[in-house]
Amino acid sequence: MKTKIWTALLAVYIVWGSTYLAIRFAVETIPPFFHAAVRFLISGIILLAWQRAAGQAMPTRKQWISLAIIGNLLLLGGNGLVAWAEQTIPSGIAALMIGSTPLFLVVAEMLRPGGTKPNRWTFLGLAIGFIGIFILIGPAELTGGATLNPLGIIALLFACLFWSLGSIYSKHADTPRSSLVSTGGQMLMGSMGLCAISLATGELAGWSLAEVTTRSALGLLYLITAGSLIGFVAYGWLLQNAPIPLVATYAYVNPIVAVLLGVWLAEETLEPRIWLAAAIIVGSVMFINRSRSEVGKEAKKKEEVAARGE
Repeated sequence: MKTKIWTALLAVYIVWGSTYLAIRFAVETIPPFFHAAVRFLISGIILLAWQRAAGQAMPTRKQWISLAIIGNLLLLGGNGLVAWAEQTIPSGIAALMIGSTPLFLVVAEMLRPGGTKPNRWTFLGLAIGFIGIFILIGPAELTGGATLNPLGIIALLFACLFWSLGSIYSKHADTPRSSLVSTGGQMLMGSMGLCAISLATGELAGWSLAEVTTRSALGLLYLITAGSLIGFVAYGWLLQNAPIPLVATYAYVNPIVAVLLGVWLAEETLEPRIWLAAAIIVGSVMFINRSRSEVGKEAKKKEEVAARGE
């Protein structure tokens, strides 16, 4: 079992870490929202067809509504904006920004009515994490790095926000019991939102399929097969067979994998500030996750004591 767990974990580490570079290659000649719509439409159909053939129940009408909300928050607001931003932002920078999503998740959960309030250690982790983000994307005059496209950075910040909102909503929404059915439904509904935005923004105007390079086509194919199918299947299996703290380590590894691949295969610049920001952001996320885990354990103990009437 340990061999299977580590094989699946390595798949998630490498596959999801490499998707940022694949997105960059894909959007070189394919409009960003359209590429994401195609990716998730095909992946969603494959997942749902597979699960239906395996005898899994398909979503109810109410569950489709939940999946539409989650899918558009995660895949349109989250992944779609990442694809749009990577037209001007290096893939490694984008990965580090999205790696900071747990920081936004804590803030969103704190502001949600009835949400969990962070303790002082979580607040400290938040402060450290946002310092890391500032070092990564702050003005070149202050951080000593290259100037990044401001619209791309704003898009990535909103991607983190939308991903956080979608993650929080998904915890309380009515979704299918099967994680793969739920994922497939989210992909299918998210692809519709992505397609609508693609048409509304006119990104297909003047674009021709003949413009697509081999590198972009391979990037999209990789995203469909490895990124959306192998990655999600491995992740879903891990959630059912491996300790959650171990599974959560993908959030620490993916940004590092993305940065290294960007330098190796796309000649992206690896400045000292990027490594410094990476260490601070990943470290703060690890610190926050640990403090939240401790808070959860304390709350569980209090519930058990209350249940015993002590």
